[in-house]
Amino acid sequence: MHRLAFIAWFLLATVSSAHGQWEMEDSHTTADLRGIDAVGAGVAWASGSSGTVLRTEDGGILWQQCAVPPGAEHMDFRGIQAFDAKTAIVMSSGKGELSRLYKTTDGCHSWKSILKNSDKDGFWDAFQFSDKEMGWILGDPVRGEFQLWETNSGGKDWVREGKSDALKADSKSMGAFASSNSALNLGGPKAPFVMFGSGGISGAFLFAVDDVTVCIDDCDTAPKHHWRRVVTPIVGGSESSGIFSVLMRDASAGVIVGGDYLKPEDATRTAAYTEDGGKTWHAGETLPHGYRSSVAYDAASKTWITVGPNGTDISTDDGHNWRALQPDPALKENADADRKWNAISLPFVVGPHGRIGKLNGRALAP
Repeated sequence: MHRLAFIAWFLLATVSSAHGQWEMEDSHTTADLRGIDAVGAGVAWASGSSGTVLRTEDGGILWQQCAVPPGAEHMDFRGIQAFDAKTAIVMSSGKGELSRLYKTTDGCHSWKSILKNSDKDGFWDAFQFSDKEMGWILGDPVRGEFQLWETNSGGKDWVREGKSDALKADSKSMGAFASSNSALNLGGPKAPFVMFGSGGISGAFLFAVDDVTVCIDDCDTAPKHHWRRVVTPIVGGSESSGIFSVLMRDASAGVIVGGDYLKPEDATRTAAYTEDGGKTWHAGETLPHGYRSSVAYDAASKTWITVGPNGTDISTDDGHNWRALQPDPALKENADADRKWNAISLPFVVGPHGRIGKLNGRALAP
């Protein structure tokens, strides 16, 4: 191929849109859904406003309405972490004790309250488990510092993270976002790390600790880790802008997405990538075409996919370039199937008014 023709083809390939994406499903709820966790083998859990928790065991053909945890009828469940068809933990976000964790071990027929936020000015943004035992909670700054808790007992016992200069933050100018339960990301046993993204007037930063150990049962002091704070290219400078989702593919490669949720059409500095484990971040050459609240990675097709209120974008070069994933009229797909999304856990995506979609297998085909 002639060099100029090749360049023209390459540019077209990196910015043109792909076709076919989310197949709409019936959730039987009008709740604002923000939590989604696909376990595998057809099992997935979702959560949202008004104490809503949903579960499917058949790949989304039927979504079951779970029992509401006691006293949680008005709770806003921003995050859910599932371990199998029977066991899951759900997190509510709100000021003070409105931030809570509930756990079920019987397929959501009953729930047990396992933790409440004791800081009256605190607010939980996200929580994650790397396995059934090890988990972390991320909370907004209180008394000048981000709040974190960790467990090594499946949520039975929690220890607050020790003080660190890197975690210092003024709550008036910096915080995290509870939009999709993905502002926090944990590595697995082979690549232990904890990362979270922030935003606000002070800018968009990535906080990370690599020496992950957890306080054991007989430990009487808070664990102390070495945290680092890294400047990122994601847009900041306002209360509504910053990093909304963090995901590491492995110990080296990762992607962060965000933007300004009050300006969903603004594509300014909405995504960045790292190739050195999060030590440095680089803005993508071609960016998602608006604010993005959640990002996921499909290992089978080596494709990143990110969602937000105004659309869906994918990257096949580890976040260097993004292109829109749009409905295909020839397949009679819903005209808005690519948009109005809050959170993603492949193959599912959730949004407001009970929206649930499942990824069409053709969407990520080469």
